[in-house]
Amino acid sequence: MKFPLRNLIFEKIKQAGNITDVELLNGLNKEEIQVSDDTFNKILLDLEIFGLIRVSWIEKHKRRIEVAPGDLKIDYVDSVD
Repeated sequence: MKFPLRNLIFEKIKQAGNITDVELLNGLNKEEIQVSDDTFNKILLDLEIFGLIRVSWIEKHKRRIEVAPGDLKIDYVDSVD
């Protein structure tokens, strides 16, 4: 059974915790999974829109990818007057 590429990439990111895009692409290539730059960027954008990952720039051509924090809960405190 072949899993969607988006799921494979997300699993790699979850296993690593945080990873650079270069390391992620190298890891995929080692497993003989070829991904074009356009497809890779589209998948990262989709995962970021879904709230599963965060992507930030480290250098001009290098991005840090990390798993987004899970359920963010906001506790409201009543003010005491």
